Amino acid sequence: MGEVMDVSLALDRYDRHFPFFDGTVASPPGLNLRVLQVGQSTTLRDGNSRHNRMLEGEFDIAEFSMSSFLMAIDRGLPLTGIPVFPRRLFSAGLFFVAADSSIQKPADLEGRRVAISSFQTTLSLLAKGDLKFEYDVPWESITWVVSAKEKVAFVPKPGVRIETLPARTDLGLCLKEGKVDAVVAPHPPHSILSGAVRVRRLFADSQAEELRYFRKYGYFPIMHILAIRKDLVAREPWLVQAVMGLFADAHRIAADYYSDPNWSSLVWGRKQFEWEREQLGFDPWVMGVEENRSNLERMIAYSVDQGLVRSSLGVADLFPAGLCGH
Repeated sequence: MGEVMDVSLALDRYDRHFPFFDGTVASPPGLNLRVLQVGQSTTLRDGNSRHNRMLEGEFDIAEFSMSSFLMAIDRGLPLTGIPVFPRRLFSAGLFFVAADSSIQKPADLEGRRVAISSFQTTLSLLAKGDLKFEYDVPWESITWVVSAKEKVAFVPKPGVRIETLPARTDLGLCLKEGKVDAVVAPHPPHSILSGAVRVRRLFADSQAEELRYFRKYGYFPIMHILAIRKDLVAREPWLVQAVMGLFADAHRIAADYYSDPNWSSLVWGRKQFEWEREQLGFDPWVMGVEENRSNLERMIAYSVDQGLVRSSLGVADLFPAGLCGH
């Protein structure tokens, strides 16, 4: 492997990444991993805009938007993937409507105005796809109101209705004022979190709906992937497996945190951990290509349907040669 390599790794601040930040995961010989704590929409110790900065070549490896990653691969940008998926979310619990709204079910969103971060954000990709293929609500029937600039340029499909809000618009206030009928967001705006805008989730029992979804498909939907510079992998192909090993170590360490019932500030954090493992039946944070193939294929299908990538894109296109079993 030659002399010691200095490699930058940009990650968000999750419990499963703490072992990287506190040094309890040790880099193997030949690798000096410089771990940066970088948010996307939230500013952390080493800044924000992680996805954009990765696209600009600032990092060697970074936690990156799954949807924008598919678009980047489709357009031949100099990235490839490591099959580690640091962030996952269900869409069902992230649809918010005004507390007094007449909207009671997904079908009621047809013909409405729905606010999202950007059209290509992974949660937006998942929410639109789930509406159409899980709840029989064509996403094309909805006007999508976006509040952030798209990371990878694209031309919308004919007939798609996208409106752009001014920068820093509070989506909660838009909901309160009737400018939009629903908001899909992983981080509800301050006006909602503070209680200034009263909302409810579209699904009255969103946890039950998410558990149904998990049992139907067998996975916790991917939001982010580890993206790595393609030229770095070409020069140092051993690096992919080395990084996967480090994330596996970090995951084991972080899972053990919950053996102490008072590790989390959540009063019933340990009980919730046990309940989730019992209900889900296995670790939902599984790594690897084959272990996540059906999840990845569904993401690609949603992206094709929404006009973000070409139909010929396949799972094997996302990773270095040799990682895909078939």
